[in-house]
Amino acid sequence: MTLDGPVALLLAAGAGTRLGRGPKALLPTRGTTLVEHVARALLDGGCCEVVVVTGAGAEHVGAATARIPGARAQENPSWREGMGSSLRTGLAAIGPGRDVLVAPVDRPGLHAEVVARVLAAHRRGEITAAAHRDPSGTLRRGHPVLFDAAWTAAAAEAAHEDVGARDLLRAQQGIVQLVDCTDLEDGADLDLPEQLWRLDEEA
Repeated sequence: MTLDGPVALLLAAGAGTRLGRGPKALLPTRGTTLVEHVARALLDGGCCEVVVVTGAGAEHVGAATARIPGARAQENPSWREGMGSSLRTGLAAIGPGRDVLVAPVDRPGLHAEVVARVLAAHRRGEITAAAHRDPSGTLRRGHPVLFDAAWTAAAAEAAHEDVGARDLLRAQQGIVQLVDCTDLEDGADLDLPEQLWRLDEEA
């Protein structure tokens, strides 16, 4: 963990409805919970702090977060409105003037090397995102996404429903730098029961 890195914003408020096993943040993986695993990856990769936005199961997710030095929970009472409200809640908790690395909790493959690569590639005033090549070889933007401090207010303003900052990223493609992380992991989310094997996959 560094003292001068960006703040990580970990979106962990969802109920995991499609997966059917309760909040994804509390899923067991590698001897811990998914929220703890991802928070550690963000800290080990160079973030100075992790703000975990909670919602469904807030008490239990908050308790898991408290086990990680350098991580703190911020409850979003409007989490049912979608990812947009959680992004706004987290950015408000962090405040202006900080670079913010945003990641969803449902990324069991995320590890410190991915985070470190994104941070190392970042250029002042821009937005930097991990990306992965699809079967056709096309590089696709994924997570985590590093918002320079100059863009966090715009990200909060653009967030709505379950969209997050997607509209902003599309509108500002010229300053969004994609960092190829295909050699480190595949960038897949955990959404459906048939993907539960990812919880036991080696990071």
